Amino acid sequence: MLFRQLFDSQSCTYTYLLASRRGGEALIIDPVLDNVETYIRLLNELELRLVKVVDTHIHADHVSGIGALRDRTRCITVMGEESAADVVSMRVRDGDSVEIEGLTLTAIHTPGHTRDSYSFAMSDRVFTGDTLLIRGTGRTDFQGGDARAQYDSIFNKLLKLPDETLVFPAHDYKGETVSTIGEERAYNPRLRARSVDEYVAIMAKLKLASPKMMDIAIPRNVRVGLAQEAVAGVEIGIAAAGAIELQGRPDVLLVDLRETRERRQHGAIAGALHVPYADLAMSIEPGGMLRELARATNRWIVFYCAFGERSAMAVQAAHAAGIGSARHILGGIDAWKKAGGPVAPLP
Repeated sequence: MLFRQLFDSQSCTYTYLLASRRGGEALIIDPVLDNVETYIRLLNELELRLVKVVDTHIHADHVSGIGALRDRTRCITVMGEESAADVVSMRVRDGDSVEIEGLTLTAIHTPGHTRDSYSFAMSDRVFTGDTLLIRGTGRTDFQGGDARAQYDSIFNKLLKLPDETLVFPAHDYKGETVSTIGEERAYNPRLRARSVDEYVAIMAKLKLASPKMMDIAIPRNVRVGLAQEAVAGVEIGIAAAGAIELQGRPDVLLVDLRETRERRQHGAIAGALHVPYADLAMSIEPGGMLRELARATNRWIVFYCAFGERSAMAVQAAHAAGIGSARHILGGIDAWKKAGGPVAPLP
């Protein structure tokens, strides 16, 4: 496995890059906007293709790089389903898998620092965001923070992992780079609390100053943004209510870009072709399935995903490949359901 721990000295943020092999797919956790060029350079040097970028929560001390990385690489953005971020490609819940070639991370909802805090576990390590730090824990005094919820997240979820599990947090202010669950259980002073009430009292006494970047970082991290309506002046978005009228038309091909896990959880539009976003590039190349379908049948290609981000990027890619008939459903299947569109369950 390729693994890189990168450090932002201004916010003391750790960013992690993972891949199963040189030249394969990559995932980045908790990127910082100011360091996006560094990430792009490293991806190029290792011949990696960034396919997913994860934020463990809405950060208050730096502006996230997920939007910029998405715009540069057309990767999938990932956050917990509780996140207030406006546009995220894939929202995960507790127990969901986040997969790239050769690697699987399990999402663990660990609220307390914020409502939307998630940790992501692999077989030998866990990325704990701001929930569990090295010899500390994340503050719980803003963004819906809750010391009781954090106690539960740490003691009843993270500390249930094997003692040898490596702990990689999103921040460290003393130069520590890694710990283990066993070390934190033994030496983290905040984890010596003998009850939830004692932990709440410890956190209440911290009286920390607000992060310097909070008034800038939180609004920008909530508004990740992606233009879903037009590409180069061409209207590409179809409102969900209008898309419902297209279902079953012989001149329209609906294409579901979500992963199988998402389809099983949330259902699918009957009659839609399943082309996972990760396989899109191959499908729109000369000789690719979608390209040939569009050429041979003169059908309109209408993409949809969970919330409209992947489908908007798919239209951009399709237009660049010469498939000018590509459009997408604004707001994805989430908007489709809200408009009363029928959804078929998958086994």
